[in-house]
Amino acid sequence: MEEIAFITSNKGKFAEAESILKEMGLRIVHRSLRIEEKRSESITEVARQSALMACAEFGKPLFVEDSGLFVDSLNGFPGAYSAWVSEKIGNHGLLRLLEGESGRGAEFRACVAFADSSGVSTFEGVVRGSIADAERGGAGFGYDPVFVPEGEAETYAENPLLKADSHRARALMKFGKWILTR
Repeated sequence: MEEIAFITSNKGKFAEAESILKEMGLRIVHRSLRIEEKRSESITEVARQSALMACAEFGKPLFVEDSGLFVDSLNGFPGAYSAWVSEKIGNHGLLRLLEGESGRGAEFRACVAFADSSGVSTFEGVVRGSIADAERGGAGFGYDPVFVPEGEAETYAENPLLKADSHRARALMKFGKWILTR
């Protein structure tokens, strides 16, 4: 199988995807395209529209990934706006929003969207967990220092091996299995 382009400006996402898909025998290449991201409450819709726009501009089969952290007590915020919220207030701001909250349940959701001349296919992954009381660990990126996957005691940033079964990994594995059987 020839290389598939992964359109992302996030080098951490690319490294994660490359590692997962390489294990499945897939080769991906990193490409950056400036595309206007659609605003939506749905990460699947954001990924789908981004894949369509990128494919129209790039002219070759490709995939994109969108993900979000959905905090139960914040009515799903920051959700599809997670990257923007992370840039504006960071993990410290998120933790301030949760001060005094006893319910710290959350989930990470990811959607991989593959586009080619025949259309778009989407693949979702979800991991339940909770938000830690403070940032912990030095690995990973984004919300990794504050997210504790269900059944674990450490954040993704404390134990990067936990990311082998992350929301993104789950979506990428579904995508990889699908692309290998097409």
